[in-house]
Amino acid sequence: MSTSQILHPDRLFSPIASVRQVARELYQGVQHLPIISPHGHTDPAWFADNLPFSNPAELLIQPDHYVFRMLYSQGVSLESLGIGQSGSALEADPRNVWRIFAHYYYLFQGTPSRLWMDFVLHDVFGITEVLNNDTADSIYDIINTKLALPEYRPRQLFERFNIEVIATTEQPLDNLAHHKKIQNSAWQGRVITAFRPDNVLDPEFIGFANNIQQLGELTNCDTQDYTKYLEALKIRRQYFIAHGATSSDHGHVSACTADLSDLNARALFAKAMTGTITSDEAEIFRGHMLTQMAQMSIEDGLVMQLHAGCYRNHNPQVLTQFGRDKGADLPLPNEFVHNLKPLLDKFGNSTDLSLILFTLDETTYSRELAPLAGHYPALKLGPAWWFHDSPEGMKRFRQQTMETAGFYNTVGFNDDTRAFLSIPARHDVARRVDCNFLAELICEHRITETQGHELAYDLSYRLAKEAYRL
Repeated sequence: MSTSQILHPDRLFSPIASVRQVARELYQGVQHLPIISPHGHTDPAWFADNLPFSNPAELLIQPDHYVFRMLYSQGVSLESLGIGQSGSALEADPRNVWRIFAHYYYLFQGTPSRLWMDFVLHDVFGITEVLNNDTADSIYDIINTKLALPEYRPRQLFERFNIEVIATTEQPLDNLAHHKKIQNSAWQGRVITAFRPDNVLDPEFIGFANNIQQLGELTNCDTQDYTKYLEALKIRRQYFIAHGATSSDHGHVSACTADLSDLNARALFAKAMTGTITSDEAEIFRGHMLTQMAQMSIEDGLVMQLHAGCYRNHNPQVLTQFGRDKGADLPLPNEFVHNLKPLLDKFGNSTDLSLILFTLDETTYSRELAPLAGHYPALKLGPAWWFHDSPEGMKRFRQQTMETAGFYNTVGFNDDTRAFLSIPARHDVARRVDCNFLAELICEHRITETQGHELAYDLSYRLAKEAYRL
C-alpha cells in the first residue's frame, strides 16, 4: 500500500478546492514550528535516564488509555495487554500484545487515535504498510529494531520532534529526582514539571490525611494546623518553581470555588483530617482551596490550570484490579458562571492571575466559557481537551468560542498526553484543523490572508508560549 493511502497530504483540509488551497498555504507556514508542550504526563525518567524504550507494546499501547479503552470496550482483557497495577508482575508477551492491537486496529477507523498512530508509524518509524494481522509481526520487528538505535532514545526523539519545551505533571510529595537529574546533565532539552496538588487539596482523595502528614514532614511544618498547611503548600510550590514549573494544575470534578472565612476553613480542614467531613463539605473545601491557589499564583507567578468535568475511575472493578487512569473516565456536565464567581469576585479583575479553564462539557463553550473569558482579565480558555482532542472537537471549540472570546483569549494547543511519540502527531492535527478553520474565514472575507498567517503562527506556537510564561 502506498504511503499516501496512509497519510494523505491534504488530510483534515476542506474538500472545497479554494479553501483547501488556502489551508495548505497556511499550514506550510506553521508545519515545522517548534512544539510547545506546556501540559502533559510523559515520564520524566525517560529524559533523565535516556534509556532505550523496551518494545513497541510498552511504548505505544500500555501507556495510552485512548488505545486500551477502545480494546477493553470490545472485550479485550487488560491483562492480555500487559496492563496492571504499578509494580505488578505481568507475563504478557509484548509481541502478543502487539498482535492483539494489530488484529483490532480496524476499530480505530475515523478516530483521532488512528490519525495519531498512523502518523507515528509512518513519520517516526518509516512504515508504509497498514497495520493488520498480516503485517503485525513485520511492523513489530521494524519498530523493535529501531528502538535499539541511539537515534530512537528519548532525548534524541525529543530533539527530532523539535520540542522546545515539555512539561510533565507531578504531585506535591514528589521529590522531582528525575527533574534534578535533567537539570544537572549537559543535555539542553527543556523538560519542566507542573504542580498538581489534588492529593493534598481534596479531602476525598484516598490517603488525604496521610498525604498532609507527609507534606508536613517534607516542609518542616506542622500541617495539622491549617495556617501551617497553607505555608507548607507555598513551600512546595517554590520547590517546584526551582525545578522549572511555570504552572499548577487542578483536576477537580466541578469548577466550584469558595472564599471561606478563616474560622470556617479551619473547621472544614479539621474535619478533613479526622475523616468526618461530608461530601458537600469536601466540595466546599476543594473550592476554597482553589481560591487559595489563585492567591498563591498571584504571589509566586504560577499559571493556574483547572481541568473540570470528569468522573474519574467510573468502573470500580477496573479501579480495584488495575488502579487509576485505566480508561474508565467519563465526561460530566459542568457549570462555571456561578461556580467560579467566588474566585472571580476576588481575583477575576487581576492581571497578575492567569487561570486557564478546560472542560469536558462542550455545552458550556458558547454559553459560559467564551463570555467569561471574553470579559475577565484573569481567564483564558484551554483547548478542546481529552475526549474532544479531535478534529471535530477542535472545530466545535473554535466555532463556539471564537466570536465571543476571540482567538487571543485562548492559549493555543497542548497535547496533555502520556504517549510521547504521539506528541508531534497531535500538534500536527491541531495545526491542520486550525489552518483549515482560518482558511474558511479568509475565503469568507472575514479575515485577510495576512491576518490568517499571523493567527496560524500564534495558535500553533506563540499563544501557548506566552500563556504558560515559557
